[in-house]
Amino acid sequence: MNGTAASLDEIRDVCAGLDAEATLPHETLLCVPATLVERAASVAAESALSIGGEDCHVAESGAHTGDVSAEMLDDAGATTVIVGHSERRTDHGETDSVVAAKAEAAWRGRLTAIICVGETRAERETGKAEDVVGAQLAGSVPDAMKADTTVIAYEPVWAIGTGLVPSNDDIATMHAFIRKTLADRFGAEGEAVRILYGGSVKPSNAAEIFAIANVDGGLVGGASLKASDFLAICEGINV
Repeated sequence: MNGTAASLDEIRDVCAGLDAEATLPHETLLCVPATLVERAASVAAESALSIGGEDCHVAESGAHTGDVSAEMLDDAGATTVIVGHSERRTDHGETDSVVAAKAEAAWRGRLTAIICVGETRAERETGKAEDVVGAQLAGSVPDAMKADTTVIAYEPVWAIGTGLVPSNDDIATMHAFIRKTLADRFGAEGEAVRILYGGSVKPSNAAEIFAIANVDGGLVGGASLKASDFLAICEGINV
C-alpha cells in the first residue's frame, strides 16, 4: 500500500534505466496499487518495464464493492498479478483455496499469476518450513498450472521488511524443494516454471541470491520504491 501520482517519476526513472541497457536478460515488472495501474502502464508503454497488480478478486464482476477483478487489471494495462502474498494471507485471512481461485481468475483475465508461499519464523525454527510450503503449494497452485502464465514466489514471512535473510544454503534447499515438488506434480511444466525469492532483497545481496540454483529472480518489496535501488537489484541478474 505505497504509491501516489508522485511515484510515477520513480517509474519513469526505472523505464529510463532499463532502456539504457543494451540487452536485458530478465523480465522486469512493477506491481503497483490498483489506483496507479493504468497510469503506470501508460508511463511504461514504450519501455522494457511491465506493470502488474497486487491482488485480484476471484470473480469477474459483481457485488464486491472495493474489489478489483483480473479483467479490470487487464483492461487497465496490467500483465500480471500477485496472489497469496503473506500480507494478504495474514491481514485478510486468505486460505490456500482462495489463493488458488485467484490464480485461476488471473488466468481467466489473461494475466500471469505470481503465487506466493512461505513460512513464519516459528514454523522455520520448529523444523516445519518444508511442510508448510509443501502444503501451500498443494493447496494454492491449481491443477491447470502452466509455466508460461505462472510464477511461484518463495517469501519467508520472517524476512519480509525485517532486513533478515535466510542463509544461501537455506534458500537453495527451499528452492530445490519447491522445484522438486512442482516437477513431481506437473512434470515439464513444473521444471520450467520460474521460482522467485522474496524477502529483504536489496542491491547488496541481489547478485549473490540470484546466483543460487533454482532462484530465477526476485520478488522485491521496499527496495522497489526507489528507482536507484530497484535498478541496482536488476543489475544483480546480469552478474
